[in-house]
Amino acid sequence: MARAAVVGADMTRFGVHDRPMQELFGEAALGALADAGVEPGEVEALYFGNAMGGQTENDTHLGPKVASHVGMAGIPVQRYEDACATSANAFKNAVEAVEGGVHDVVLVGGVERCTPGVGKDTAEMTRIFASASHRQYEQPTGITFPGVFALFTKRHMHEHGTTEEQLAHVAVKNHGNGALNPKAHFGKQTTVEEALEGPIVADPFRLMDCCPFSDGASAVILVSDDLADSFDAPVDVGGVGHATDVVPLADKEVPHVTQAARDAAAQAYEQADTSAGGMDFAEVHDCFTGAEVLASEALGLIEDGQGGFAAAEGRTARDGEIPINPSGGLKAKGHPIGATGTGQLVELTTQLRGDAGERQIDGAERAVAHNLGGDAATTVVTVMEVRG
Repeated sequence: MARAAVVGADMTRFGVHDRPMQELFGEAALGALADAGVEPGEVEALYFGNAMGGQTENDTHLGPKVASHVGMAGIPVQRYEDACATSANAFKNAVEAVEGGVHDVVLVGGVERCTPGVGKDTAEMTRIFASASHRQYEQPTGITFPGVFALFTKRHMHEHGTTEEQLAHVAVKNHGNGALNPKAHFGKQTTVEEALEGPIVADPFRLMDCCPFSDGASAVILVSDDLADSFDAPVDVGGVGHATDVVPLADKEVPHVTQAARDAAAQAYEQADTSAGGMDFAEVHDCFTGAEVLASEALGLIEDGQGGFAAAEGRTARDGEIPINPSGGLKAKGHPIGATGTGQLVELTTQLRGDAGERQIDGAERAVAHNLGGDAATTVVTVMEVRG
C-alpha cells in the first residue's frame, strides 16, 4: 500500500505568547514549509486543528484566516475540533486524503492560546476545558479533568498498587527530558521529593502531576508516496488509528484501561504491520502523570498494572527499555490543545531523522504517538517509521 510521508515539521515554543493565533500558526507552518523546501503555492490543502478559539477568543472562522496569513488563500481548508485530540484527528484525515489520491502535498497543524493571558482567568479557562466533558451528566457536578483522571488513576492504584511516588517519577523523567527541549514550556528539572511536597490538585495528583495551560502551534508537511523520495529524510506514516469510547464516566466498563486507546493502537499497529514490541519510543498524552501510566499500558508498551513500576524503575527513561515522552510530554513541553497532536508528530519526525540533539533516542527507527481527547473518549494513535 502507498504510504503518506512527513517531509517537513516545525513548532513554536510551547508556553506563554502574546500574539494572535494566526501569527503563532504562521510561525509553525512557515517553519515546516522551509524544513521541507516547499513553497506555499505548492500546498494543495490545509487540515487545521483548533479546539477552543470560539470560547476563548470569539474567533471561529479560523480556517481561511490562517490559510491567507501563510499565503494559501484559495485552497480547501478544513478545521477540526476533537478536544485535546484535535490536530491528531486532522492529521488522520489528511493521511487518508493523501493515501487515497485526493491530494499530493498538504499542510497539517494546529494552534491554541490557553494561558490566562488571552483574556480569561484560570477559573474560566478551567471551565472551558471542562466543556469537553458530558454536558448533562458531568459538567453540572463541577468535575474538571484533574478530577476525571484522578478517578482513573485512583482506580489503577486500587487494582495494581500504583503509588504517588511512582507518579512523581513520571514527572521527574518528563521534566528532565523537557529541560533538553528548547521548545518546551518548562525547562526546569524537578525531584521526587519536590513533586511529593506539592499542593494537592485532585487526589492523588499534586501540582507537579499536572500539565500546564500553554499557547503554541505545530505543523507538518505531508506528501504522497510517489513524491516522498524527492525530499530529504522523509518519515513514513505506518498507520493511524482512531477510536472512541462512551463519554459518561459511569458508563465506562473499566475506566482505567482507556479502551479507546487500545482500540486505536490496534488499528495503527495493524496498518503498520507491527506491534507494540516494534516501537523504539513513544510520545503519549500525559496531561497528568497518571495518564502516562494508563497510556503506556493501553499501547501495549508496558504490561497492564506495571506502568507506575516501570517509570520508577527507569524502564521508560530516555535510555530505558522503551523511552516515553523524550520531548518532555505535555507535562513539561506543554499543552496548547489544538497544537498538541501534531506537536507529538513533530517530535517523532525529529527523533526518527536523528535530529533531536541531547534528547535523541539512539537508533530510533519506529515510534508511536498517542493523543487523547476529553475524558479519554477519543484517541488517535499514529505509528511513524524511517523510510526504508
